[in-house]
Amino acid sequence: MDRIRIIGGNPLNGIIPVSGAKNAALPLMIASLLTSDTLTLENVPRLADVNLLMRILGNHGCDYRMDGKRVGDAPYAGQTIHLEASTIVDTTAPYDLVSRMRASFWVVAPLIARMGVAKVSLPGGCAIGTRPVDLLLMVLEKLGAQIEIDSGYVHAKAPHGLRGAEIDFPKVTVGGTHTALMAASLAHGVTLIRNAACEPEVRDLADCLVKMGAKIKGAGTSTIEIEGVTRLHGARHAVLPDRIEAGTYAMAAAMAGGDVLLEGAQESLLPVALDILRQTGATVETTARGLRVARHGGVIMPVDVTTEPFPGFPTDLQAQFMALMTRAQGTSRITETIFENRFMHVQELARLGARIRLDGDAAIVEGRPVLKGAPVMATDLRASVSLVIAALAAEGETLVHRVYHLDRGFERLEQKLQACGAQVERISDPG
Repeated sequence: MDRIRIIGGNPLNGIIPVSGAKNAALPLMIASLLTSDTLTLENVPRLADVNLLMRILGNHGCDYRMDGKRVGDAPYAGQTIHLEASTIVDTTAPYDLVSRMRASFWVVAPLIARMGVAKVSLPGGCAIGTRPVDLLLMVLEKLGAQIEIDSGYVHAKAPHGLRGAEIDFPKVTVGGTHTALMAASLAHGVTLIRNAACEPEVRDLADCLVKMGAKIKGAGTSTIEIEGVTRLHGARHAVLPDRIEAGTYAMAAAMAGGDVLLEGAQESLLPVALDILRQTGATVETTARGLRVARHGGVIMPVDVTTEPFPGFPTDLQAQFMALMTRAQGTSRITETIFENRFMHVQELARLGARIRLDGDAAIVEGRPVLKGAPVMATDLRASVSLVIAALAAEGETLVHRVYHLDRGFERLEQKLQACGAQVERISDPG
């Protein structure tokens, strides 16, 4: 099993190209099941989750091919994938595939919208909480689907098609909004979604669906209107930049010090997180090429943070920000409101010398002048990269184990950090 070895103490200086967003690419790929034509997606990141989802889509009969490297391509240029589900050959998504990636459960929406039937495994547990699918099933029931749960599978039927409805979410849900967008696009009549998620990834999916012929108004706001159409056609769409990757490297630069250009990053995708980063003492500037983040000496100031749906501080940056606060000059309080049990990185950060106390849904972080390298274990995707960030500023060597978590969401992380002067390497065990 691979490990990542980090020798801390080097500032980061250089350019880090920001990849396409994983959280946008996955629902976009799933949307290919809505049409028999080809959906071409550009700027798709090279990630383990993307590869797994291609296997899952292939199980339903979706063919795919990837463009080869082109003359003049940048070293980290995203890949272009052509997806064609001309014939759905299987409407079952089995447990052995769905259990490996929760987002794959979303295939239930295009399958029932296009085929009138779907059998999809419940995704099961999750390292950062239960993440129930009840709101996703509520969407389908509102649209007229018959839902039964038997032997760990959701059996959904709509033999006469889905019908438009009013959907009022009791709480903001990205997965629920994705589900509603895809299912309602092929429903009969008009669907009105209230308290919809406003995340950029939701807007990106809606933009792609519109290119495919869907009639959607209001995406990116809390109220979305969808007028169903009889069929969708193929389209070409570029995945938006990964705001979580950009925020992660921004915090790494603030933690380790130095001056980094996050090429392709957009401030509009991270308004609150970047404002908070400025409050810690880092310099953040928008340039024609992306975002420039720097910290030349000076202390890291403590800042209190509460995770919130977009445009608030993202839960997917909570662990990274906590790593930064372990070196702040003072005490900060980080409150997690989106997912329960999302503090699993605390005990691993403590192995590096961090002082963190849990208080219900909050973590109180007492900044320390020095962190020291140690062996640590990744527990989930965002927790694993928080350990990398902390290790960049720690004295001595840190070995991060279980880095397959990193490979799910960060493209070529070691190479991007190495290019900016970090002493980082992957160690692959024989066999």
